[in-house]
Amino acid sequence: MQVLLVGGGGREHALAWALSGSGLLGKLWVAPGNAGIAEIAECVAIGAEDVPALVAFAKERAVDLVVVGPEAPLTLGLADACAEAGLRCFGPSAAAARLEGSKAFTREVTTAAGVPGAEWARFTSADEARAYVRRKGAPIVVKADGLAAGKGVVVAATLAEAERAIAEIMEDRVHGAAGAEILVEECLVGQEVSFFALCDGTTALPMAAAQDHKRVGDGDTGPNTGGMGAYSPPPAFTPAIEAEVMERIIRPTLAEMARRGTPFRGVLFAGLMLTESGPRLIEFNVRFGDPECQVLMLRLQSDLLAALLAACDGELDRFALRWSKEAAMVVVMAAQGYPGAYRKGSVIEGLEQAAQVPGAQVFHAGTARDAQGNLVATGGRVLGVSASGATLRKARDAAYAAVDAIRWPEGFCRRDIGWRALD
Repeated sequence: MQVLLVGGGGREHALAWALSGSGLLGKLWVAPGNAGIAEIAECVAIGAEDVPALVAFAKERAVDLVVVGPEAPLTLGLADACAEAGLRCFGPSAAAARLEGSKAFTREVTTAAGVPGAEWARFTSADEARAYVRRKGAPIVVKADGLAAGKGVVVAATLAEAERAIAEIMEDRVHGAAGAEILVEECLVGQEVSFFALCDGTTALPMAAAQDHKRVGDGDTGPNTGGMGAYSPPPAFTPAIEAEVMERIIRPTLAEMARRGTPFRGVLFAGLMLTESGPRLIEFNVRFGDPECQVLMLRLQSDLLAALLAACDGELDRFALRWSKEAAMVVVMAAQGYPGAYRKGSVIEGLEQAAQVPGAQVFHAGTARDAQGNLVATGGRVLGVSASGATLRKARDAAYAAVDAIRWPEGFCRRDIGWRALD
């Protein structure tokens, strides 16, 4: 089969790595890809949000399956455009992708479906939002309604923080049009877990769970980021909890989306809080997480391409996924200054030595080759240094051994990924 994978981050490198091991794969293109992806697939200079160019390329090359990595092309209607062109696409329609594109839409859907979540209210007026948080008190959560690259959520410990978040999102528009409307939500307490399910519109097949680390600094300090590391499986996410999540959160949402005439096909990513009263939904995403995808792909033993095809063709009720019992961890190496301003173009060395660490696998997130052939950083999150091991502690030791083999003075990482489980 000929496959076009859309995206150029760490998630897409992990997906390309897993797809390249499929016995069904003939040719893999990735648009736009990155320096690491270029080692295992052919990169195409088309932006992930250039829907017409992506569809034209897929038609010209007779692509059998388009796999969409990031959320933006999904909300822009790439899956719809593929369907109109007669192309098979793994990913939801634009209407179904509103589960990530609009947090208010998600709360409408999940409220109708009876999904347990946080108490919430939506606002288009900053003054009304401020009045609401003063009535409710802190801690409280303020969210930009639209896509904000994983940075549009503020967990405010004080009223002053909440009011500052409202001003920055709605008045200063730090996230652009995504902040035209906000949600203010109850602050749930517990352990946060990412859970993934493959969906074909009617059937949901559980995948696996991971635990992400959003804050930039050790001990979960500093501002939120797109993710500084993750591990799988999280010990707190038991088989009983998985069964409850499927029964009370995933399947009711899938049924409600079908009832609305917008069936969800793709991977449904549930951000959960494991509270004392059971798992509750924080938010949905409509694609694999980044960096969670990296650890999921390390643990997946089934043929990824076959699984994606089953989701596209409505055949998940006849499919099963196999997972390694080993643990996996990814440590994100980012450019100094991230998630604020950071410099691009610094040279990275030592990846050959990192790859020699038993169990290690380095996924590229923001890299390119310069004119001299040097590997250089082009983004905020640059490398996903990953490893698997018989235990989480062994996976962690291997991941950090690989990190320590990399020579990149302009980069940094957290040194405590996995602390919840290991401590």
